[in-house]
Amino acid sequence: MIASNPVRYRAYVPVGVEEALEQKAAIENLLPIAGGTEVMVLLNEGLLAPCPVQSLHQLAGDWRGIRESDGSLIIGALATYTDVRHHPVVCERYPLLVESAKVTGALQIQNRGTLVGNIVNGSPAADTVPALFVYEANIRLLSSSGERVISINEFYTGYRKTILRSDELISEIILPAPPDGARHYYRKVGTRAAQAISKVVVAGIRTDHETKLAWGSVGPTTLRALKTEKAIAGGASPEEAAVVLMEELAPMDDIRSTRNYRLAVSRNLVMDFIHKTKE
Repeated sequence: MIASNPVRYRAYVPVGVEEALEQKAAIENLLPIAGGTEVMVLLNEGLLAPCPVQSLHQLAGDWRGIRESDGSLIIGALATYTDVRHHPVVCERYPLLVESAKVTGALQIQNRGTLVGNIVNGSPAADTVPALFVYEANIRLLSSSGERVISINEFYTGYRKTILRSDELISEIILPAPPDGARHYYRKVGTRAAQAISKVVVAGIRTDHETKLAWGSVGPTTLRALKTEKAIAGGASPEEAAVVLMEELAPMDDIRSTRNYRLAVSRNLVMDFIHKTKE
């Protein structure tokens, strides 16, 4: 492997949000960089096509905070995994985010990488995205012409494809309060206990009346298992729920695992979820 030549990537460093959005609208193929953990892998392997890059580090004062607002929790676009996993409100109300941040890379990655970067990267194996799905997060998209707030469940349109426009940046994640009495569940299955890309990852919450389950690495995008959720909420047994789940998932064979392995693991995990989230 031959690393890419850095001189082929012109860098832009906006000092404020307005300048960042103006650059995003005006410069073709501009690649924003927050933590840069995914970008640096591609750069070092010589796989990053020459393009202009935009460092967002100067926006940290505006976009790195984590705060409460009107009953929701707002996570800024530059908040790192470490920021998230150690924030007291996240620890108290959103334990799935804490667990998923803990298993995302090594400590160096957690100190540098961002939750929003994990979203934008678009990998179906993203560790934190299933948790954001079941917490029904919204994301705020900004451009020079305005803003829009969408559900993360609507963000992905295909493998590494999103609805993010070329002139937009994600400014924050908006997390509504989880339902009272929710039982939380998170499991990541990989080759190793740490620093491994997920073969299967699942996040779920369950109350007496509702179930939410999201799966990663079992299809082209992270997905909500809506039929399985309905079956569990309706009183399905673990075995019955597993049958429904097998109809919802569409894993494939790849370099990390096989379709059959992913289905077998997912079957076991949904039954484990039901057992461990009972009243």
